[in-house]
Amino acid sequence: MRTFGTGATRDSNDGKSDYEGFLSFPVLEAYGKYMNKHRIQADGGIRDSDNWQKGFGPTAKEHCQVCIKSAWRHFLDFWAIHRGYERIDTKTGEKITLEESACALLFNLMAYMHILLTKPNIKE
Repeated sequence: MRTFGTGATRDSNDGKSDYEGFLSFPVLEAYGKYMNKHRIQADGGIRDSDNWQKGFGPTAKEHCQVCIKSAWRHFLDFWAIHRGYERIDTKTGEKITLEESACALLFNLMAYMHILLTKPNIKE
């Protein structure tokens, strides 16, 4: 039990996850900007921010296959840029940044983990 100088009391923090300490504000902000940028679809429409949670296929296995293949492509960009190579986005012709490739990789990991945690039998 914690007692504050004001007289207020709260349960202790013992054994509780410290999300504020575990997560990085600059990383989450960059990721949010990346996600917002990529809401614009090829037809000009804007997808819902949680659209990715619907899954990328009729099964968890298929969804995860899409994520892992994409994650590898983005990891190779991330690694190449880290090693000093220039990477170009084939769709836009723009130079890919280390931050952009890291966010793309993070997205695929997030999407994979979402299904892993919400669909217990991932092989189906």
